Amino acid sequence: MDALYHIGFDDTHGAKYVILPGDPGRVESIANFLDNPRFYHQNREYTTWLGELKGQTVMVMSTGMGGPSTAIAVEELVKTGVHTFIRVGTCGGMAEQVIGGDVVIASGAIRQEGTSKEYVPIEFPAIADISVTNALIEGAKILGATWHAGVVHCKDSFYGQHSPERMPVGEDLIKNWKAWIKAGCLASEMESAALYIVAQTLGVKAGCVLSTVWNQERESKGLSNPKNHDTTFAIKTAIEAVKILL
Repeated sequence: MDALYHIGFDDTHGAKYVILPGDPGRVESIANFLDNPRFYHQNREYTTWLGELKGQTVMVMSTGMGGPSTAIAVEELVKTGVHTFIRVGTCGGMAEQVIGGDVVIASGAIRQEGTSKEYVPIEFPAIADISVTNALIEGAKILGATWHAGVVHCKDSFYGQHSPERMPVGEDLIKNWKAWIKAGCLASEMESAALYIVAQTLGVKAGCVLSTVWNQERESKGLSNPKNHDTTFAIKTAIEAVKILL
């Protein structure tokens, strides 16, 4: 096959499993947890490395920020033979029990983004594959990480979340945010809903593990709110999950 337009490569890589960070700058450090890590390709926001686990090729590729570029990545990777996707990223805690440094495993996502709405109506849920989710939970347990599994909030606008009062639709943003917290939403990020919906419509598997940076709700209540930018536990959880799935 010809190289695909956005990711820039064809189906000769041989990987069936891919770990998807958003940030291109994290790809190499994640690949270094694999055996025989090596640079593969770079185009646009898609930086790609390959390695091995249990003798099988595993890919690490960045998606950039947000749903549109994530959807493109999944669409094109499926054409090259990938069938299992694990997003590794960061999030902000929403539930009071989620603090900086905790691992959040997203079993489902609130679809407050636009990409997934161009696939299926909003009533269709964005749900992770159960086998990938269970592998992520088992991986977190193996590592002894502090972890939570449940629904996360997925949005398009970072500043719509953090400065809703200055947005023309701010009243709606604030009202919905409070409702999601009341319903038990764990954390907020920007890619999981698109990943899950695209994977579902293409008949492939997807899961998501996130490292909590901080929790703005704990901050607003005057509770202890450590900030943590170390994503190692989330990365290692994804690696363990791939081993389990293999």
